[in-house]
Amino acid sequence: MVNLVIDNKKIEVPKGTTILDAARLNDIPIPHLCYLKELNEIGACRICVVEIEGINRLVTACNNVVEEGMVIYTNSPKVRETRRINVELILSQHDARCAICVRSGNCSLQTIANDLGILDIPYEEDLPHAKWTEGFPLVRNYEKCIKCMRCIQVCDKIQGLNIWDLSKTGSRTNVDVSLNRRIEESDCSLCGQCITHCPVGALRERDDTQRVFEALADKDKITIVQIAPAVRAAWGEELGLSREFATVNRLVAALRRMGFDYIFDTNFSADLTIMEEGSEFLEKLKNRENEKFPMFTSCCPGWVRFIKSQYPDMVDQLSTAKSPQQMFGAIAKSYYAELLNVDPSRIFCVSIMPCTAKKYECDVSIMNDAGAGQDVDVVLTTREVVRMIKAEHIVAETLEEEEFDTPLGISSGAAVIFGATGGVMEAALRSAYYLVTNENPDPDAFKEVRGKEGWKEASFDLAGTKIRVAVASGLGNTRRLMEAIRNGEVEYDFVEIMACPGGCAGGGGQPIKDGVELAGERAEVLYGLDEISDIRFSHENPAVIKCYEDYLGEPLSHRSHSLLHTDQHRWELKNWNPVINRH
Repeated sequence: MVNLVIDNKKIEVPKGTTILDAARLNDIPIPHLCYLKELNEIGACRICVVEIEGINRLVTACNNVVEEGMVIYTNSPKVRETRRINVELILSQHDARCAICVRSGNCSLQTIANDLGILDIPYEEDLPHAKWTEGFPLVRNYEKCIKCMRCIQVCDKIQGLNIWDLSKTGSRTNVDVSLNRRIEESDCSLCGQCITHCPVGALRERDDTQRVFEALADKDKITIVQIAPAVRAAWGEELGLSREFATVNRLVAALRRMGFDYIFDTNFSADLTIMEEGSEFLEKLKNRENEKFPMFTSCCPGWVRFIKSQYPDMVDQLSTAKSPQQMFGAIAKSYYAELLNVDPSRIFCVSIMPCTAKKYECDVSIMNDAGAGQDVDVVLTTREVVRMIKAEHIVAETLEEEEFDTPLGISSGAAVIFGATGGVMEAALRSAYYLVTNENPDPDAFKEVRGKEGWKEASFDLAGTKIRVAVASGLGNTRRLMEAIRNGEVEYDFVEIMACPGGCAGGGGQPIKDGVELAGERAEVLYGLDEISDIRFSHENPAVIKCYEDYLGEPLSHRSHSLLHTDQHRWELKNWNPVINRH
């Protein structure tokens, strides 16, 4: 242990602890911008400087460790003046029009500048300018970049895609797409982790809120909205609501106030996904000698983009099942249009997703199997729907719980856990067991696939057949798993992949709390909802059963294939159509 003094407070911390962590462990805040623990500890922003007795120069707290007997001042006059100058210099190269910034009120730079009492910038403004591909789901504002390098480090070290890099030299240095590419030419998975780890508004999702407002105002349109599983665990965070209060039923109430005609649950189509994907997996097992394993899940478009760019030779092993989002859109504009007895072209289908890649997925040209335009018209991230709630002046604290509409609002606990890493696998195994044995397993029989580990594996007995499964979240972990499969180091029958660490709960469209990872906490909410659900198996969802009886026939039927499955080779990464993304 090391003994030292920080701001006149005697403390004791383990040897090797950084000054920043030592202060944090003792409730002494030290401002910082570029720091991300174990990812970006480069001291680039110089905001975390502190004064140490006996040392003439100030040192960065994020990458200097404590020493016995140190006396440290985190906010001395010398520190404050230096920190102020450093922030002013950053602001001179930053578009500081906070009123029109998506991160206003949730920006680390804004907070630090306010805390320092900075009211003007004494240095000449020098903003970088560069063009960005209009309409692309991921938006970069060069004028807001503070060159903290976080996006580079997250993309390199966590996701392993190396999309971002430094460009130019000297004072002209900026962050840009690597290898002098345009973003649409890159291998970007659109996971959005660069967005959630940016401390300012230099990266954001394409804003589609105005398209939704316009649809809501159009009396000829029938507006249908679906809410993804992970959204219910996070939507209240930016509104200051507790997780206990911010239930999905209060989000339903908010959406009704906005004017949506029908409010449904993506969990319905998650159950549908299990019936189709699970049946597909069992069919492959029956024909094991002629099939190539493992079969990969296909519900995460970030992962689908990843495999198509990094492992194109393994695309045939993807499930042909569409994601729950796209299944929902196809069902809404076919089956549900028939129930309503309306022209499906009148239906405007909106998705609320924890994801930025879903914006790309809904725009893929062949995702139009219902024959009424794109099956899903617009995707909103969790952050976007929160902005709409605020724009509508809805006081979230006053919302009473309201129920989903039926039948596409009925779902199971198995569907809820889709939002956590391992949830798709667990839900699929629950129903696969039933489809093979005609008996339900213990709902928690497959909980070995739960947990925050980036790569988990397990094996289960399925009516005498040993099933080897794996679950990975985060694309860096996925690459390790894929290489191990390719090299013959591991063998699996069924593999679930989620592009974002922690799964959809940690998705790139979720609310941002700088420096804090909330995927695990949100996942616990989802598992809790599953535990108290009246229905815990996808095959017991009465709305899904009736959909098959009245419309689809059975899993893997001709109609199911035409609406709920896709040819993974018919759409590639470059089949993005910016015309669809009109503002």
